[in-house]
Amino acid sequence: MPTTLEVLFTPADFAALADRDLGQTCCVVFDVLRATSSMVTALAHGAKALQPVADISEALALRAAHPEVLLAGERNGLRITRALTGSVDFDLGNSPREFTPEKVRGKTIVMTTTNGTRALRACARAQRVLAASFLNLAATADAVRACRPQNLLLVCSGTLEQAAYEDALGAGALCDLVWADYAGGVIMDSALMALRLYRLESANLEAALASSRNGRRLSAQPALQPDVPFCAQRDRFPLIASLNPDGTITIGT
Repeated sequence: MPTTLEVLFTPADFAALADRDLGQTCCVVFDVLRATSSMVTALAHGAKALQPVADISEALALRAAHPEVLLAGERNGLRITRALTGSVDFDLGNSPREFTPEKVRGKTIVMTTTNGTRALRACARAQRVLAASFLNLAATADAVRACRPQNLLLVCSGTLEQAAYEDALGAGALCDLVWADYAGGVIMDSALMALRLYRLESANLEAALASSRNGRRLSAQPALQPDVPFCAQRDRFPLIASLNPDGTITIGT
């Protein structure tokens, strides 16, 4: 069978994965601004594992069962507080700059975000699932080349229920690195679109991310504006973020 390379741009696309056979598929999930960037940063700074969950109630239930875990996440870009939980403030939001070694080293972090954690959960039945960002792009590409999956599916987490420019750029950047490995197979137009978009913007990724809907929203908040240049960094962390069968994300091989 020929190899396939495909990009999913919107939450409606990844929600439909429940009806697909993912047994020979490697899914790579992008939520550049900011969930997967935060996950990668947390692992690079010594976090033991991350547990992506779909909603706040699931996060609170895990905290009740395991009081030692940290809670992280956002709604509408802001850290989850007791106004939403009814009981506790989350320990961390969704800014990668919050996940410092002092806060996360040795910790398991339960995380829920508007889109990124939903996308990861939607891919859970795949043969392999990786969390990717510009921060660990080259390492992710190396992992894909090493396992040479029959089907490579790049999943953009999006913004609310719409496509996100920064995630499309991340998917296009990965397409650029693995294109030669899939050129002899079936390349979907979605992958070609992402590749060409990335090549148009690759000379100044920070400006491209800042021009996106999420980038403009973050830039309008002084406390969060530095997240945009942080997430635009290429290959700051040479690690693979792998979703395990038990639902945790750890450094993979």
